[in-house]
Amino acid sequence: MRFLDEEDNDPMLSVVNLIDLFLVIIGVLMVVIAQNPLNPFSQDRVVVVENPGEADMRITIKDGQELTRYESSGEVGEGLGSRAGITYRLDDGRMIYVPER
Repeated sequence: MRFLDEEDNDPMLSVVNLIDLFLVIIGVLMVVIAQNPLNPFSQDRVVVVENPGEADMRITIKDGQELTRYESSGEVGEGLGSRAGITYRLDDGRMIYVPER
């Protein structure tokens, strides 16, 4: 009965309990992130643009289980078309598009 009367003052027990607590918190956070509706991996169609506007820009498109990657060649594109409108930049930095009639 001597063992029941003694208090455990071992500091390692509290460290082990803290580690267990952190593991539970990490597990809960991972479940919350996986069930987030804004998670890009849970959607069927996702578009990711890396380095936008740079010479080494890449666009990755996930459509279902298919991944397609487009890489910029740095060349200026050209083709057939017509002018669709004019874009103006305001003093506060906003852009306004005005279509032509």
